[in-house]
Amino acid sequence: MKRTVLAVVCVMVLGAAVAPAQDTIVDGVMKACEPEITEYCSRVTLGEGRLLACFYAHEDKLSGACQYALYDAAAQLEAFATAVTYVATSCHDELLKFCGDVQLGEGRVGSCLLEHKAEAGAECQKAIADVGLEAVEETPAAK
Repeated sequence: MKRTVLAVVCVMVLGAAVAPAQDTIVDGVMKACEPEITEYCSRVTLGEGRLLACFYAHEDKLSGACQYALYDAAAQLEAFATAVTYVATSCHDELLKFCGDVQLGEGRVGSCLLEHKAEAGAECQKAIADVGLEAVEETPAAK
């Protein structure tokens, strides 16, 4: 359970930088864990992993649905982290050359890499294709 909670903390802390599917992951946890949130964590101020700390404090009382949602979110985060590591390793030179000055967050570095995909080496292009990297649409706040 500790690994699951830690991974979900990362998902919730990283926010929009994680992936477009991040909202769906968080929504899934919030829906599946709604009874636990109401019963044990209703006074917790959301943000900075406090809700997950509450889940951890009450882990022996979490329903199967809530535990599964946390596990599923952790698995999705782990897959995302593996994909990011693969692209970052394969595209190291391209990231430094083309995207070194790009502000982190909200998919800007990934979008920069895609803008320079044609200029990237074969290994980087393969990694981009392998993970299915796609441009992240700008959020209203990012515009």
